[in-house]
Amino acid sequence: MGAQYQISVIPGDGVGREVVQVGIQVAEVLSRRHGFGLELVEYPWSCEWYASNGKMMPDDALESLAETDAIYLGAVGYPGVPDHVSLWGLLLPIRQAFDQYVNLRPIRSLKGIPTPLDQRKAPDLDILLVRENTEGEYVGIGGRCHQGTPNELATQTTVFTRRGVDRIVRYAFEQARSRSGRLASATKSNAMQYTSVMWDEVVEEVAREYPDVVVTSYLIDALAARFISSPETLDVVVASNLFGDILADIGAALMGSMGMAASANLNPAGTSPSLFEPVHGSAPDIAGRGVANPIGAVWSLAMMFDHLGEWEASRHAREAIDLVASEGPHTADLGGKARTEEVGAAIVEAIGG
Repeated sequence: MGAQYQISVIPGDGVGREVVQVGIQVAEVLSRRHGFGLELVEYPWSCEWYASNGKMMPDDALESLAETDAIYLGAVGYPGVPDHVSLWGLLLPIRQAFDQYVNLRPIRSLKGIPTPLDQRKAPDLDILLVRENTEGEYVGIGGRCHQGTPNELATQTTVFTRRGVDRIVRYAFEQARSRSGRLASATKSNAMQYTSVMWDEVVEEVAREYPDVVVTSYLIDALAARFISSPETLDVVVASNLFGDILADIGAALMGSMGMAASANLNPAGTSPSLFEPVHGSAPDIAGRGVANPIGAVWSLAMMFDHLGEWEASRHAREAIDLVASEGPHTADLGGKARTEEVGAAIVEAIGG
């Protein structure tokens, strides 16, 4: 038996619970095939848990998670619990406490999956989005006063630090160096004359250390348009928390469905566990119907195995995804009629489990 891993599993709400079950089945098959051990520790933290306890997770939750090698999350969110409560009650505290400053979003067309792209460009879609994940627009600094009155005031402060920008930009340059040698950077420096200008300056400074990487700086609106009109010209893209968040959803739509969108929230130093999650949300409108697409959950699992150094298991999972995407079955979001467990079973069969 090879390495042993303890994985914290947070199924969460809605379809998160359904796709995580597929991910667990795939993980167990891969662990047997590739000779490593998995101990899965499941936590019930969710909006349902919030309804009973008044908070999204217990006070010692981060201490419990810190003891594990990685975190596998389904989704959180449900009607009746405001999105900012669920997000700030669970996911953002984990990202910030564990210094998961890299958010990776693979954006890749899969053979057999229809996309809204011009079909001449669809086969060329292969973008790695590197999003800053712990500061920027999502630091949570701000407030409201005189609420409910005509004089109400709301402020939201964006915080960019040179350290924070430098480390995410360096990570992106390394990714670009390992791929095509092309990097796109997104800011809005014509209007945001402090934070975005500093970001651009840091990119320019770091670029001097990577003469083998061609870097192009885009205004975020122009880059969003390029995602749609000329995505084949892009390879590695680096952006702030908010800009990266928006570009990631554009990318998922170009792939053909949010149900295939995978992500990794990484602490590259390994000083704390990293978190892996599909990013389609809890989708309460289809929860419980068994029709959610599990591909994003399995793809996120493959990213987790990459991070843990189980590269063959990751490759095996990706190949299974490609085969099922190409040959089916497909869930309704991809134009098919298959149920979640049918797609999961097909992925397991493709692995050889």
